[in-house]
Amino acid sequence: MAADGYTLVICEKPDAARRVSDALSDGKCAVSQVEGAPVFRFMREGEEFVVCSALGHLYGVSDPSRERTVYPVFDVEWYPLNEVDKGSTTARSRIAAIRKLAAGAAKFVNACDLDVEGETIGFNLLRYACGGKEKGALRARFSTLTKDDLRRSFGDLKPQETDGLARVGRTRHAIDFLWGINLSRALSQSPLASGRRYRTMSVGRVQGPTLGFLAKREREIREFVPIPYWKVTGLFRKDGKEFSAGYIEEKVKTRVKAEGIRLACRGGMAVVAAVRRSTVQVSPPTPFNLGDLQREAYRALRIPPSRTLQIAESLYLTALISYPRTSSQMLPASLDFRRILDGIGKMPAYSDAVQKILKHGTRTTQGTKSDPAHPAIHPTGERPRTSLGALTHSLFELIVRRFLAGFGPPARSELVDTLLEVEGYQFRAMGSRTSFHGWMEYYGSYAGRRDTEPFPAAESDIVEVAGVTVAEKFEQRPQRYNQGSLLGKMESEGIGTKATRADIISTLLSRGYVSGESLEVTDLGFAVIETMEKYSPSVVSTDLTRKVEERLECIEDGTEGESGIVRETIRAASEQLMKLIANEEEVGKEIDGTLAAEAARSGILGKCPICKSGHLSVVRSKATKKRFVGCSNYSNGCRASAPLPQKGTLRPTAKACGKCSWPLVYISVGKRPWTLCVNPDCPGRKKP
Repeated sequence: MAADGYTLVICEKPDAARRVSDALSDGKCAVSQVEGAPVFRFMREGEEFVVCSALGHLYGVSDPSRERTVYPVFDVEWYPLNEVDKGSTTARSRIAAIRKLAAGAAKFVNACDLDVEGETIGFNLLRYACGGKEKGALRARFSTLTKDDLRRSFGDLKPQETDGLARVGRTRHAIDFLWGINLSRALSQSPLASGRRYRTMSVGRVQGPTLGFLAKREREIREFVPIPYWKVTGLFRKDGKEFSAGYIEEKVKTRVKAEGIRLACRGGMAVVAAVRRSTVQVSPPTPFNLGDLQREAYRALRIPPSRTLQIAESLYLTALISYPRTSSQMLPASLDFRRILDGIGKMPAYSDAVQKILKHGTRTTQGTKSDPAHPAIHPTGERPRTSLGALTHSLFELIVRRFLAGFGPPARSELVDTLLEVEGYQFRAMGSRTSFHGWMEYYGSYAGRRDTEPFPAAESDIVEVAGVTVAEKFEQRPQRYNQGSLLGKMESEGIGTKATRADIISTLLSRGYVSGESLEVTDLGFAVIETMEKYSPSVVSTDLTRKVEERLECIEDGTEGESGIVRETIRAASEQLMKLIANEEEVGKEIDGTLAAEAARSGILGKCPICKSGHLSVVRSKATKKRFVGCSNYSNGCRASAPLPQKGTLRPTAKACGKCSWPLVYISVGKRPWTLCVNPDCPGRKKP
């Protein structure tokens, strides 16, 4: 160890720490453990380095009491994550390791990811675990974990110019906590006010308007009245081949008119009134930012946005792609494109494409969105050292091919618009053919364009009418959002961040507010959104979230302080919360009624009184086909079960027996319904 102490480098994740150490030491670092955490030590140019890592956030915000039943909460502090989240078992030891290492350090380097969350993680560790070193620490700036980029970054370490991003992150965590904890506790406990059961629920300043988008679309779908129209299609024959063409009026409003066209045209001859040809140029796609990647991965590969981010982060940590949490659609000229292309060209799947690109130069297309910290997502040129899983390989290929497509020339399509006339009625046939594939050749199947054969006739040709069909159609209802399109809606409305939008969608699914691949709002989702619209409308408005993001930007550039926005959050949250509290009993009845209805449909009878954590539901034996009551925790050892009558309709009541706490159900056989406790040993059970 140097006389004055070593340089302590703090990375965000263990894989990043290992890559930093390998790059700076040429793989000649000593690996040890401190408090169970891996630590890398090496000498570089006479200076001793010690590299450690967090595991993402090691500190979180909470209220000092941390009582789940207490609200409103307006006091927020940062705590070690193991004190905030009991499920975080490693935060305590990881913080202890960094605190121990900090005691022997002379210099500190923040090498966490260069974005809002990374700055927040590094700031908190330097302040709390390292004893107030956030001001004097050096900053490592890199966008890939390749050896060259890491060496360049550590060769140019500079003091942190501003802590704006960290202050933005800390403030966002605080205000999101204040909104989320108060509204979520109010919703969760509202059923208790009307004598009903507790249910963990959540809503927040980003989750609210996102659910609002889905609910608005769902209402449009439910209120949609399908209006009929008729589609007239002509079948024309020329040189023994048949081709179809649609009537010029795509939607004929009445059946009478449609049938009139059919009768007038059948068995006749058509003249080709006009043939119009045009060429359309299709530009290459822009480089990926995170939102573009998530939407394209969902479109082309059906990978959910949250999973796309997880896979992209794993590709970044193995140095295969650049940092994925970026807003940029631009690749700077300072990137060594030839070196990256040479690396990609060594992979057999892309060698032909790279050879063609290098013959025509390395000028790439650019988008319009930028990010001050990172360029657009791009491959590094490194080859995978191990076999990639199926999804990981697919996403890596998508990123590589998108990068290659940017170097390709525009594609060209030839469009042929043919107009046919029969007895004064006009039909149109559209055809297209890709005459020059350009960038599409490099993007491969992801380009998604299909050619359609044009009508093979010249102007003034006479062709036979082989038949005319009339089909009744209906106006299409609005389409539900899927995860990709909802992500785009959130981005266009300016709510959430590139790092949090996918998590918000996952939360809506896990809470049971929406379901399915096309995101359909459930009854519970409607109960939550209608409650918020009635009593706390600001929470489901995009205005609140958008204004918060605008003010957070002011914190970053130093024109506004954190305390002002936190005070405003407390004032606004108080106003909205008071409306919920004043109507707590009514809110509870509405929510509990929805929960009971959902439980009835799902077959869930109620909480298991034996293991206390599982749910009792109706199960049918595979062997005997008989129905009985079983616990969802059976695989974990809970053997709670009860027989059921094999005849009659069974419906949950969403109520527990007052004698034994087992669920009560409705049984109906013929005209004689009754309420039954499913516990055969219930002291209060009476036979009908």
